[in-house]
Parts: sequence; C-alpha cells; structure tokens
Amino acid sequence: MKVLIIEDEKAAVRNLMALLSEVAPDIEVIATLDSITDSIDWFREHAMPELVFLDIHLADGSSFEIFEHVDITCPVIFTTAYDEYALRAFKVNSIDYLLKPIGQTDILNAIAKLKRLQADTSAEEPDYSNLIRALKRQDSYKTHFLIPVKGDKLLPLSVDMILFFYIHEGNVKAVMTDGKEYTFTQTLDELADCLNPNLFFRVNRQYLISRKAVLDIDLWFNGRLSVNLKVPVEDKILVSKARVAEFKEWFTGVL
Repeated sequence: MKVLIIEDEKAAVRNLMALLSEVAPDIEVIATLDSITDSIDWFREHAMPELVFLDIHLADGSSFEIFEHVDITCPVIFTTAYDEYALRAFKVNSIDYLLKPIGQTDILNAIAKLKRLQADTSAEEPDYSNLIRALKRQDSYKTHFLIPVKGDKLLPLSVDMILFFYIHEGNVKAVMTDGKEYTFTQTLDELADCLNPNLFFRVNRQYLISRKAVLDIDLWFNGRLSVNLKVPVEDKILVSKARVAEFKEWFTGVL
C-alpha cells in the first residue's frame, strides 16, 4: 500500500513511520510533506496514493485548505492533538481521526478499519450521519470574543455584531455592524473552525463573511461571483467557480 504522510513535526513523522513499519510492513511511504503549499503541488503532479495520513495543523495553516484546491479521492486518516475538528474531518473522505500521541493500537485499528472497508466491495460510502449529529452541538461554537484594547482592558464582542473578518497587512481584523474594526489574534482558519458555519462562510483566502454582511452579489467572469458587502472594502471579493454552488447553498440555507 502506497501511503503519503503530511505532517510538519519531524518527531511526529518519525514516530508514525516507526509505527507503520512495525504494524504494517507492507506499507510504502512514498513521500512526506510538511505544508499546505507543497501538498497541493504534490497532488497536482503525482498519482493519487492509496492512503494519506494528514495532520490538521500545519505550519502554513489548516490542512482542510488542501481540499479546497485538489480533489483527494483516496482514504484519509487525520492525525491531530485536538479533537474539535472531527466534524470537518468526517466530511472530507476521512476513515479515521487519531488523537496525538498516536500509539501502535491506534494504527492497528485504523489500518484494520480501512481493510474492512476495502474488502466489502458491496458496502456503500460509510454513513457518519449519527457521528456528525453527535458532534455538531450548536453550543460548541463561539458566541463572544474578548479583545484586548487600550491598557489592561478586555472588550467583549458578540459574534452577532460581526459582519466579516479579513486579512490586512498580515493581521486579521473584524468589522462590526457599527463600522468599527478590531484586530484578532486568531487566524482566519481558526476563526472559521470556531464559528457557526451556518452564519459565516470563508469566501476566499482573505475574507470570512457573515450572511448579514452581504449587500448584493454580481455575476462575474468565468462563472464566478463577486460579493458586495454593506461596508465598502478595497478588494474585489470573488467566489471561485468551484465554490459558487456551495456559497449559494450556504446563503439560502435555513438558520
């Protein structure tokens, strides 16, 4: 079995490769990658592996971003030190979700699960609906933030008051319904993970917007959309052709 490992911690790579050699000697690790950019390039230039071990947190962002650029059709086993990403993991062809530190039993169970799925040729795509419903608790999403302001104060901000987040000169800023802006320490990936996806949509690398921020939408070239916000911005906010259907479904969805 040809396996790709995407992990930015060298110690974690060594541990995973050692475990694989012990419990599954028939596995061939064909490459190890440590960033989103390198991973996207690799998938565009190589045949699909038979399995991917994928760390969620990479040095240049969340590995979920890889799925926005390439169609990964092989099984994926996520490895992470955090458990709050399970819902997203099971939506992108994941067969398992291993929490670090990973042990021999974790690998044995994951490989066994993969082989069972492969052996049952009549089986339909795994149904994770019950797991997703169990994980998808509305109270797990952020409703407020505490933002450091002048001196030693923390300013409480309600998510309901946020129109959109954007990146400006390397900083993440939030624009409020009253037009004020505040700088956040989180990345857009981190914010997208902790906010209710029914309310906020990552339209591109620079913008994470709420539904109520949208003024209107223009049809753009090559099947794209141009989103106009109620608070004017300098950038043209484009939704790629590949994500237009997803954006429309989100915007017209039930809250």
